[in-house]
Amino acid sequence: MRIALLEDDQDQANLFIEWLRAGGHTCDHFDAGKPFIRNIKRDSYDLLILDWIVPDMDGYEVLGWVRENFDWRIPVVFVTAKDEEDDIVRALEKGADDYIVKPAKQRELNARIAAVARRTSTIDENQVELEFEPYQIDLGNHEIKRAGERIEVTQKEYELIVFLFKNIGRVMSRAHILESVWGRNPDINTRTVDTHVSRIRTKLSLSAEPGWKLSSIYQHGYRLEKIST
Repeated sequence: MRIALLEDDQDQANLFIEWLRAGGHTCDHFDAGKPFIRNIKRDSYDLLILDWIVPDMDGYEVLGWVRENFDWRIPVVFVTAKDEEDDIVRALEKGADDYIVKPAKQRELNARIAAVARRTSTIDENQVELEFEPYQIDLGNHEIKRAGERIEVTQKEYELIVFLFKNIGRVMSRAHILESVWGRNPDINTRTVDTHVSRIRTKLSLSAEPGWKLSSIYQHGYRLEKIST
């Protein structure tokens, strides 16, 4: 997953980043609440990790902002030294998905993140075929079909299609798409995303197919959505 971390202790943040990367995740770190908010407004993440006591806007306030302003329920995990029962209850009632009291442990942190991801995912990772009428995605054979007819796509087009359909309704930043589909490759730029989106929009008839829309979001990225007809 792509994770945003709010933690003002640099040593602690470095440790968490190392643990998360060892667990297969990517992580962007912020040491204060307001820069964290500014970034998640323009970029996209799969999960947020919040410390409570941080400069200028604490983690509890950040959580409140996220729940009031996000149009999808992004998973949020607190990792904090605040260990009073009242604090834990307040955070969970405000919309946190899990709460870990410091000192955190590496295996527990990654296990809890994985558990939260499973609970909040709309896709069963054990599925071998995804159905989004009139589209079918065969994950075993890496095939895309529209109304039963196979569509010829490249490997990267296939991976991008799967990524977008697994995130229906979410605005996905170009940086998020690049990392998820191409990895952190300095030789790949955001024009690659735009080119591939244009190709799959044409191949899947996403501009003409009733009920589906793949939109460009100005200065941000793209959103694939199911629309009423």
